[in-house]
Amino acid sequence: MIRLNKFHLFAIAFLILNVSVIAKDIKKPFSFVQICDTQLGFIPENYKQDLETLRQTVKQVNQLNPDFVVICGDLVNQASDSTYSDFNKIKECFSMPCYCTPGNHDLGNIPNDTTLGFYRKTIGKDYYEFHNKGYSFIVTNSQLWKSYVAKESEKHDKWVKKALKKQHKKQRPIFVIGHYPLYVEDAEEKEAYFNLPPKKREELFSLFKQSNVLAYLSGHTHKTIINNYENIQLVSGETISVNFDKRPFGFRLWEVEADTVKQHFVALPIPGKN
Repeated sequence: MIRLNKFHLFAIAFLILNVSVIAKDIKKPFSFVQICDTQLGFIPENYKQDLETLRQTVKQVNQLNPDFVVICGDLVNQASDSTYSDFNKIKECFSMPCYCTPGNHDLGNIPNDTTLGFYRKTIGKDYYEFHNKGYSFIVTNSQLWKSYVAKESEKHDKWVKKALKKQHKKQRPIFVIGHYPLYVEDAEEKEAYFNLPPKKREELFSLFKQSNVLAYLSGHTHKTIINNYENIQLVSGETISVNFDKRPFGFRLWEVEADTVKQHFVALPIPGKN
């Protein structure tokens, strides 16, 4: 009969624990939904219609039953107790987790302590990470990339770099979620309203390539923009508020399997039609 001392028992327990952690991290197929610019009240007189559109979106997403939902910023057009309250009440109706990132209409074009504090208190963290079936999702505050905010931008950048490095070390494929697209038409284009500054863009692409980032999801443009930068998918999808390119309201359904990442558009039903 084999006798085990305390050291052997500890070693066995440690091995079992690590095997359990690895098993949980095995990549499995899943799907998730990307919603862009819910932006309640984009056109003030259409506010009630915006609420109904968001309710319809929740209903349709629940029927598809993805693992989770991400909303790529501009949750409301004007941040206030009432607009955030309306947004939160409808958001709570998702039957799966819903992760939000802030946009310029949520924080202002130049965020400050007041707007950041209000968002964090009313909506939640403005940058964080979560994991799903062996994949990592890093949710960013791209407003702190677009506009420099003393202390906040540095703190955010340090956190993003640390999160990317940590997940890459764990060999987890990574998705990054933001509001501003890195660029619209050309990776070398000048800074404008709908993109990020070239210097920051170059820095982020370097980090993304080093860290096995599969895709960067954004909103903001109110126009469907799909690019590919050195095998990194860059997708700003259709909104459920106003689409400048006359695309129908809807969202993007992402399907992930064995590092193969596909996404396609799902339209909302046209009112009055089956």
